[in-house]
Amino acid sequence: MDDETGQAHVDGGDSLAKIEGLRTDFADEAGEVRNLAELEELRSRYVGRKRGQLTAIFDSMGTLPPEARGPVGRAANHARQEITRQLGEIKASLNKDIRNEVPPLDVTLPGRSKKAGSLHPITLALQEIVGVFTRMGYTVVGGPEVEHDYYNFEALNIPRDHPARDSQDTLYLDNNWLLRTHTSPVQIRTMEGQEPPLAIIVPGRVYRRDTPDATHTPSFVQCEGLLVDRDITMADLRGTLDHFVKALFGPQTQTRLRPGYFPFTEPSAEMDANAGNGWIEMLGCGMVHPAVFEKIGYDPDEWQGFAFGMGVDRIAAMRYGISDIRTLYENDARFLRQFAG
Repeated sequence: MDDETGQAHVDGGDSLAKIEGLRTDFADEAGEVRNLAELEELRSRYVGRKRGQLTAIFDSMGTLPPEARGPVGRAANHARQEITRQLGEIKASLNKDIRNEVPPLDVTLPGRSKKAGSLHPITLALQEIVGVFTRMGYTVVGGPEVEHDYYNFEALNIPRDHPARDSQDTLYLDNNWLLRTHTSPVQIRTMEGQEPPLAIIVPGRVYRRDTPDATHTPSFVQCEGLLVDRDITMADLRGTLDHFVKALFGPQTQTRLRPGYFPFTEPSAEMDANAGNGWIEMLGCGMVHPAVFEKIGYDPDEWQGFAFGMGVDRIAAMRYGISDIRTLYENDARFLRQFAG
């Protein structure tokens, strides 16, 4: 039958027959579903929003005669509810089968342990070094790695023509700023802001133009120490450093001082240590030069002090029997794993 617009009505009986056919077809296909992917494909073909066959019947309701819409709508709703229920039952059954395929948990099996991390050997050595001096009453202080020429050289009595100030040895950022070549500038900054007496330990990273080899790297960790008080002598320096070395390597360790030269100490010395495998250079040290005290406003007739500095990388190599300090920077997990607790 045609309406006044010339469009043909879909017969209600045809729709009811189609709905019944969909229910029968669905029941037949549902029995063949073997996995969740096939189940999703089945759901999409019958009740999916875009291409579901039952969904298409709902979309065509407007073309039915008014008297047919009620029966067709009720039949379509009933069919959708029944198909949805069956889809849920099939899904539950498939999920149960999947769970049954998983082997039961054996609680007697050993757990899967995670490998413990560890501190880097340089960090371990630095902690030991700082620990010795803080137990002696020293305070840990730090300073900038980008330093001014005044603090890195001039205030430390290092003359303009000293080789250390050449660009072949120092990494300059411009004419007055550079990457610090030692942690000694922190001594100047501390003395500028603090009246004596004082005792500080200064750990930190430093930079020099250097070709890497078994004992040198262009960037390494250094640790400086400074003590200022009245009536301080070389005997205090020797006793302090001897105690430090023995605390680090054992009471049997021998120490000795050799004459040395540093512009910021006078007299200056090098300390060697022998823990049973020969003498090894440990650090540089000396009494603070009076010119350094005058530069920051300390009266050298009233105050005396000593300073020392060591490469922590080299100490770590000695402490842990490492023959090449470049190994410390290669990040080889096999090497670092040795230091896990």
